[in-house]
Amino acid sequence: MNHLTKIAVALAALSIVAPAASHEKHGHESFSAGEPGDPNKPSRTVEVLLNEMDFTPARIEVKRGEQIRFVLRNAGTEDHEFLLATTEENLKHAELMKKHPHMEHDDPNGVRLAPKKSAEILWKFTRAGTFEYSCLIPNHRDDGMIGHVAVK
Repeated sequence: MNHLTKIAVALAALSIVAPAASHEKHGHESFSAGEPGDPNKPSRTVEVLLNEMDFTPARIEVKRGEQIRFVLRNAGTEDHEFLLATTEENLKHAELMKKHPHMEHDDPNGVRLAPKKSAEILWKFTRAGTFEYSCLIPNHRDDGMIGHVAVK
């Protein structure tokens, strides 16, 4: 087998394995909790600590149309996630995470953070209702890593 053939075989093998290890796009043409924010428009900053096994604060109230800059800090000793969606969507996604526990989230409405790391999510809440943010790493949500956003 020549050198180029070996490279082609290796790349083909990686393309088969890679989707299970990375976050799969789930067709989020629209998001249940609103839409990604606009960095050129004003926002209110809300800091959220991702602890073992909870969020602080665990409840946030916002006005419909309000833009929030979530400053997320993993204060825990293991990886945690912040994924903003409906409860139904997060429960469905949690089942998928059980099959692919190392799936990484880096979507406009979610992120996975290593211990002592931080990230920001800019989000505009365009729909009224109650939404949740939760950690979908297997067992974390079940152990209480759930927060709620009430949009009025």
